[in-house]
Parts: sequence; structure tokens; C-alpha cells
Amino acid sequence: MSIRIINCKTEYMVNPLGLDTAVPRLFWQLESERPGTVQAAYRILVGHSREELDREEGTAWDSGITSSGDSAHIGYGGKPLEAEAVYIWKVKVWDGEGRESEWSEPALWTMGLLDRGAWRGKWIGRKAEPGVQLQPPPYLRKSFKLRGGIRRAVAYATALGIYELQVNGHRVGDRFAPGWTDYDKRVQYQTYDITDLLKAGGNAVGVILGDGWYSGTVGFLGKSVYGQRPFFLLQLNIDYEDGSRESIATDGTWRTMRGPIAYSDMIQGEAYDSRLELGDWSTAEYGDEAWDKPDVRAGYNGLIVAMVEPPVRITQTVKPVSVRKTAAGSYIFDMGQNMVGWTEVRASGAWGTRITLSHAEMLSPDGSLYLDNLRKAVQQDHYVMNGEGEERYEPHFTFHGFRYVEVTGFPGVPGLDDVTGKVIHSDTPSAGKLETSDEMVNKLYSNITWGQRGNFLSVPTDCPQRDERLGWTGDAQIFARTASYNMDVSRFFTKYVWDMIDCQQPSGAFTDVAPDAGWIRHKMWNTRLNWFAPDNSGWGDAGVIIPWTLYLMYGDIRVLERHYDAMARWVQYLKQNSDGLIRPDYANYADWLSIGADTPNEVLATAYFAYSAKLLSRIAGVLGKREDERTYDELHAAVADAFRGAFVDGSGRIHGDTQTVYVLALQFGLLTEQLRNKAIDRLVADIRGRGNRLSTGFLGVGYLLPALTDNGHTEVAYDLLTQEEFPSWMYSIKHGATTIWERWDGWTEEKGFQTPSMNSFNHYSLGSVGEWMYRYMAGIEADPASPGFKHAIIRPRPGGRLTWVKASYESIYGTISTEWQMEPNGVFKLQVSIPANTTADVYVPGEAALVNGAEPGISPIPGGKQDGCSLFRLGSGRYVFERIQAGIPHCY
Repeated sequence: MSIRIINCKTEYMVNPLGLDTAVPRLFWQLESERPGTVQAAYRILVGHSREELDREEGTAWDSGITSSGDSAHIGYGGKPLEAEAVYIWKVKVWDGEGRESEWSEPALWTMGLLDRGAWRGKWIGRKAEPGVQLQPPPYLRKSFKLRGGIRRAVAYATALGIYELQVNGHRVGDRFAPGWTDYDKRVQYQTYDITDLLKAGGNAVGVILGDGWYSGTVGFLGKSVYGQRPFFLLQLNIDYEDGSRESIATDGTWRTMRGPIAYSDMIQGEAYDSRLELGDWSTAEYGDEAWDKPDVRAGYNGLIVAMVEPPVRITQTVKPVSVRKTAAGSYIFDMGQNMVGWTEVRASGAWGTRITLSHAEMLSPDGSLYLDNLRKAVQQDHYVMNGEGEERYEPHFTFHGFRYVEVTGFPGVPGLDDVTGKVIHSDTPSAGKLETSDEMVNKLYSNITWGQRGNFLSVPTDCPQRDERLGWTGDAQIFARTASYNMDVSRFFTKYVWDMIDCQQPSGAFTDVAPDAGWIRHKMWNTRLNWFAPDNSGWGDAGVIIPWTLYLMYGDIRVLERHYDAMARWVQYLKQNSDGLIRPDYANYADWLSIGADTPNEVLATAYFAYSAKLLSRIAGVLGKREDERTYDELHAAVADAFRGAFVDGSGRIHGDTQTVYVLALQFGLLTEQLRNKAIDRLVADIRGRGNRLSTGFLGVGYLLPALTDNGHTEVAYDLLTQEEFPSWMYSIKHGATTIWERWDGWTEEKGFQTPSMNSFNHYSLGSVGEWMYRYMAGIEADPASPGFKHAIIRPRPGGRLTWVKASYESIYGTISTEWQMEPNGVFKLQVSIPANTTADVYVPGEAALVNGAEPGISPIPGGKQDGCSLFRLGSGRYVFERIQAGIPHCY
């Protein structure tokens, strides 16, 4: 049985273009039908052409036969990498018995512009039109001629703003490039191989330039947070077969013009007049004599870095499920799903007909769009028709959060095929699948994933509809583990950590939102607020929690190495700004939007202080910083001791007496064993006393079910999961939710809609229960001692009204899957699949036997009983375990 190498990647990507890292990391997966397959050695060849590799020549790097079981994060070890060069690589491996694989299919990466001096272009834009608040996006173009014999053509592009690139009439690239960064610190550039789009003779490059986050409206922070107008930078390098090179770059010779887009703003929507379209404006044949010279910016002082995050793309189209006519003559379409993106409309009508598309998440009691929760956001797009047959329109530089679309001014009667929803988000590939015997639990999981899709758009935004859409760090950290199970967020969060680092304050404090976008200044000068918190516990702690999550889920040590000093500065800041290791009570968000329970700020803040110290100790240990590991471990112990002295009495009551104070104390290691028992008793008593209902907000909810399960109360966790009365996850589902709501009481039968100013119906934070669903319900858990699922812990906890659960997770080593079921006769079965080159500890409730998949050497660990479970240590393969018992088996 042979080993096959699949899914070769570089820096988590398939054939990435334009890297600027000096030591790219290589990844591959193994496939083998032989159970227990491990990799014992590998050989990597890196060259500049397939021909070299076919001759088994690694002209850039030949690793030789390297004894190692690692097949992820293998750092390139060859000659220094050259700017713009192409590198092609392949790998072969040997298993534990010396069997040799075939070579993998070749993979590649290219390097980008590695030196600031390599950029020859200038930043160009268009002067503002006087008296116009929402400026029209500039159209920019350049015609040029090329010789024959083009070997390779690569475009490097970026913007202070966002852009849509076209080459010879063909669109190139993705949506909302270059993504949102703190433009005062850095901007990302994108790399496109456009060889096939160019030809000998006349060619043209065109771009539409949007305000985006740079000069457009950024949440409630207003317009022009970073700059007054957008600018574009491009360099197109053409290499010829004869070895010569030619470059086309942005400069004063380009031409610019206003086009049909009157404005396109992320918060204010778009207006488009098709009567003003410019024809084939991005082709060489187009005459631009009437166009203007561009405005040339003096320069840019920030870093220009290769794109780190995954691109924003249209990932799905959605057809409406119904349409009805209103009394006013408009039409309201129900997309059947609260989504993020926009709608495309198609229509045939007279010249000058104006169609307006209005978007909302909910309907008011009278059936009209519910717009109160948008605050100052205007989720409208306007299209003026040119009367030339069937016309199609979708916006360019805006997006909306919506389920319902009201179409006004449509010529005739629209049908369901005349409106299409375009779902957009950062293209983080699906990683997890989860299904259960309970349709409401399945709907909860669907709502969690849709909430993630809707809010992971360059940064992890809090909500996609109102005038906010900021990258709140507290929301991101509590959801990061859930997000990692749902989708491959390795690059997404790697970039977001840079966002947090870029806005870290000189004091060491991390900000509430990242990129900061002037939020600190907003907090300081907002006269409506009588407080100013330089940090917020649970929010600032994201600067430690998210890097640790990346390490745990992907085995990424580099993110810990790069940002260790920043994390240490945060913990030092917390220590310096505490009194006897007790943090002050200004953590004003507290357990945000808890329900019927107010967690004291100082309790929450001190608990998170301890947790950041605990994680930093672990991180120091991973990096071999033994003295720091001891220092931060001792700091955690000291903060825990201070916490107990200040907030815990002899009966185990913690100050505040909320579910969240007990959950955090239990999960952050703040209690003695005796106090742990008392704390869990008080937590369970509070839940039972509320009729099996929760009271936790953003920061407590993610730890609630894990704390219960870790402490022997799995049934209480299931009771909360499947509770259908208010407040609960299922309550919103019973009332039609298709995403996670911002607040438990976003809408209730008794009160209707809650406070409009803070009432998003697509807000992922309370969906952090998804982590528990994977780790405990399905039983797929990472091992901190062998991260990235090199060694997995499989430990499902059956319970509640569920009779079966199926789940899978695409780790960097391959797919891990579990499936358990309780059969009517009391037989409990567990099926497990473990990918090649990994191992797992499998915990099966009670006395269990391996009934299928047994191989020599694969058996229970001698004396392998732990916490009421049979324990098996297994290599790769597919296995079935069985136990006969009346009732639901448990292991603790």
C-alpha cells in the first residue's frame, strides 16, 4: 500500500504569488490506506522550472533525505530568494518502515517586490470635485504598446482605498483589495500574473478606484479617517523571451475621468447611472483625449507589504425564496438567509428609469423593512437604466447585511429570477462540518457559520449592517477557536494580529478595535462618554489569545516568535496598571450584553490579567524561554492568589455571583481544588435556579459549556444548548433567526425589537458555543503538547436529547472525523478517522472495545482507563468502537 502526497501548499496557500517572506514555509499531506502510517523522512527539491525538477535537480534547494516526521511549517532552507523569481518545488517521503513515496505534483510560489526601491510607480488619483460630499470613484487608464515574445508579465498593485483592476477589458483580481490595514503603518499589495491577457501591439490597463476604508465612511467614526481621497499604485513588469524587461507604472502620463458611479461608500451605499458609462474604457482602442491628467501624490511613508490575508470574494449566490408587492407599489424579496454582500438586479426598461435596492435584516410588524437598527448607515443602491435591452447591475465598493431586499422603481413586475444575492467574505475555505440528530442544533451550527461568513471581511467585524463594522478585538478572541474549526482562518488571523500590533499603544495596551481607525481619539474626545479606558479586559487580551489560538490550531510558532515582545508588553502593562495585582474597575464593556447578570469590572479584568499571564507562560515555554516561562507562571499564580483574596469568600462565592465570574475563575485556573468544587456547585445552582437558562454575555458565553463539561456537568451543558425558552440560542431559532444575534433579547415575544441603536441580527460573538460543539460534543480536540492536530485528542461527550453526531475537521495534516450514535438497544458506537502522519488518543465512554480497524500494535493503552473512559492510543486509520450499556455513557 503506497503513500501519496497531496495538498502541497506554501505559507498555507496553493501556488501563492508575490510572497515577501524571507523563509517561506512548506506544507503537504499524506494519504495511505495502511493504518498507522507515519512519515520518517522527506526530501524537498526547489528549482526554477519543471524541467529542473524532472531531472531531480534542486537548483535553489535540495534538502537531502531529512529524518523528520514534520510535514507542515517546513522552512525553506536554500539559496537566498530573489525578488520576483519563480520557485517550483516537490517533495517525496519515506514512511516508518522505509517505504518510499512517489514525488508529489509540483507546486510553486513566486516572490514579490522585496525592496521599497523596486517600486517605480507613483501614487495617482483624481482631484476632488468641489461641493460634493460623496465623491465619484475615479476611473484611471493607461495605453501602451508591447513587442512580441512576451515570456511573463506580472502586475503589482495596491491602493490607499480599494480598487477594481482591468487589463484589456478583462477584470483581474478580487473584491475590496487591498483589504483594510492601518494605512498609517502599512498597506498590502497584490500580485497578478497577467501574461495571458497581454499581446504584441496595443494594450491598456484600467482601474476604478474606491474610497474604501481609507477615505470613505468607516463605521460611526465618519469619513476620511486616514485620508481625503483614494490613490492607486501599480507596477507591471514585462519580461521578454530575449531576456529584456519593460515596466509600466502609475505616473502623471495616466489619464483619469469621472464614470457612471456617482458614489460608492461602504456605509452609505452606491449610486450608478448607466447612461454615463464609458464604453470599452480599459481597452487599447479607446480614445481618452478628453480625459484629465491624474493627481500625483507626493509619496507614502508606510510599509508596502505583500498581501497576508485571504482575498475577499463572492463565494455563493442566493436566490430569493419569495417576493410580494407592497401597498406602495414596491416589491420585497425574502432571500431566506441573513447574508452579507449585495444584490444583482436584472431588468429591461426605458432610458432614465431609476431602480432602488434597499436592504434590511428584519421586517417591521407592518411588513416594511426594519431600518431602525442601521443607525446612520444607508443600505441602498440606486441604478439608472440606459434603456438598451436587458440590463444587469450590482454595486462595486459597498456591501450590506440583509435578508430582505425592497425593490422600488422596477419596470414591470419582477420575478424571483430578477434578483440574486451575492455572498461575499474573506475567502477562508471551509474546514469543519458538523451534523446531529437534532435539527435545531443543526440550525444553530448553520447560524454560527453564516455569522462568521458575514463578519469576516478583511477584518473580523462586529456586524455588517449598521454604521459600525469595526474589528472589535474582544469579539474576535472569544470566537477565534470556533472560527478555526469552521474555516481555515490561518492567514486571516495572521493578518489580524498584525492589525492589533500596528495599533498597540506605547504603553503596551492593545486597543478595543483593530485597525484602530481613530477609535482611541474617538473615545478620548467623545463628550457623550464620561470615561476613558486605555484598555478593556477581554478585548486587549486578544493580543495574546489569538496568537495562542493560531499556534494551538495550526502549530504556527512563527506568529508567537514575531509578536512575543508585544504580548510581553501587554502583560507588563496589566501588571503596572494594577493595585496589588487587582485590576481596576474601568473595563467598561464588562461581560458585554449579559442578560440579567452584571459581572463586576474588576473581577473580570483581574481574571483576564491572570489568563494572559498564563498563556504567555505557555508561549514562553514553546519558544524555549525558560526563565520567562517561570516568571509568567509565577505571575499567574500570584494574580490567582490576589483574585481569591479579593473576590472569593470561604463558601466559594465570588464577588458578583454571576455565571461569568464562576466560569472565568474555573477556566482560567484561579481557584484551589476545594474552591473549584464550590464554584461549580454555585454555577450549576444558578443555572438550575433560572430554569436551565444562561446569563452570560460576550466574554462568558464561550467558556460556559466547557466549564460545565470539564467539571462533570455535561448534562447541564446540553440543557443549556437545547433550551428553547428565552434567553437561549434556540429561542432566536424558534423565531426565524438564520444568523447569531448580537443580544439574547434582540427580539422577544413580549417586547418586540430591543434598543435599535445596539441590535444587530448578525453578530457572531454569542456563537462561540461552536467551539464546545466541536471539542466536546463531537470530541475533536487539539493537544497543546503537539499542536496543529499532529496529535489529536478524540473525546466525545454524548448527552442531552441527541442520539447521534457526525463531525469532521480539515487540519493541516488531513481530515479528522468522528461519528457517534446511541442505538435504541443501548449500544453506543463511535467511528473515528485519523489522517496519515498523525496520532490520536481516543476516549470511549465506559468499557469499550475496538471492533473494526485493529492492526498489530493498535490496542488500548495498558491500564488505559481514565475518568470513566477506555483510552486508546492510535495511529492513522479508520476505527469503530462499541460499548453496550443502557442509558447514555459518560466520561468526565
